[in-house]
Amino acid sequence: MTRNGRATLSDVARLAGVSASTASLTFSGSGPVSLATRERVLAAAAELGYSGPDPLARSLRRGESGVVGVITNELASSFRDPVALRTLDGLADALGAHDLGMLLIRATDEGEGADLIRRAAMDAAVFLRPLGPHEGVVELLRGRGIAVVLLESIAEGAASVKIADADGMAELAARVRDLGHTRVAVVSLPWAPGVPPGLREDTEPDPDSFPFTLARLTGIRSAGVVPTQIYVSAGSLVEEGFEAAKVLLAQPERPTAIMACSDLLAAGVLLAARELGLAVPGDLSITGFDGVDLPWLAPDVIDSVEQPASRKGQLGGEAAVAMMAGGEPTSIELEVWQRPGTTLGPVPQEV
Repeated sequence: MTRNGRATLSDVARLAGVSASTASLTFSGSGPVSLATRERVLAAAAELGYSGPDPLARSLRRGESGVVGVITNELASSFRDPVALRTLDGLADALGAHDLGMLLIRATDEGEGADLIRRAAMDAAVFLRPLGPHEGVVELLRGRGIAVVLLESIAEGAASVKIADADGMAELAARVRDLGHTRVAVVSLPWAPGVPPGLREDTEPDPDSFPFTLARLTGIRSAGVVPTQIYVSAGSLVEEGFEAAKVLLAQPERPTAIMACSDLLAAGVLLAARELGLAVPGDLSITGFDGVDLPWLAPDVIDSVEQPASRKGQLGGEAAVAMMAGGEPTSIELEVWQRPGTTLGPVPQEV
């Protein structure tokens, strides 16, 4: 026994009549140990109250923590967003298959969380949130020798898993265009670091915008749809879409279609339209993006673009594992597909 009364692996090996290395292999499962020997070692461990090697000591010996940092910027909104939850679920499945744990870190593009990122024990980092255009977080992690995987962003030296936002939004915008809509407003996701939410005077895409915002706006324009107004939201939240719709639908020339850059934003637009007594899609057409299930909107179903969020998280986890094993960073883009609903129709006849 040790001085503090705790049994050690050596104590277990001595009681079981095996070598310390055999006892170690029994607990790690990484080598050939007969069933009889394994049972004898585990019985000795149970008798001594020994639960297994200290994981901290083991990680120090290996130079690995067995932990992947999962970096987001807003915990509350992340756990309310079905896309973020599906992505996190896929990531957890991929990491769990390799007995890796997750450390959730809240870090913003303004520098919040940088100290924790500098000192937290992790073998890789996966960003659930997009990078701002001038962030140095990736360089900070790479300086520590930590593998970095970005979801919905790209950066030198980091692996990335993206979706075909622009293509999916272009196809959806073409459907809006072909139905005769010319007064089309957009409710965008956050625009860029430091840009407040609200109605924008300039509807041109900004090169400094967050990657997913830029991609989805570019997709809309590539279909020949020029937004009449853009309302920048503070995040993918139903209440943000509701507030945006109240502003857009109060404009002198009310839009006949509102394209929201997420389904939660589109749901907020739909609720505002209902409150104002507007028929959807008779008076106002609404589209979203993500393809999440929102049964509480019944009987309406948002016309949307569906993305493989769970697969995105899974591939992000697999990329992290590959880089931890010495692999080079890779870049993957996943396809999206149209999901027809009940909220998109022809332009109103009186327009």
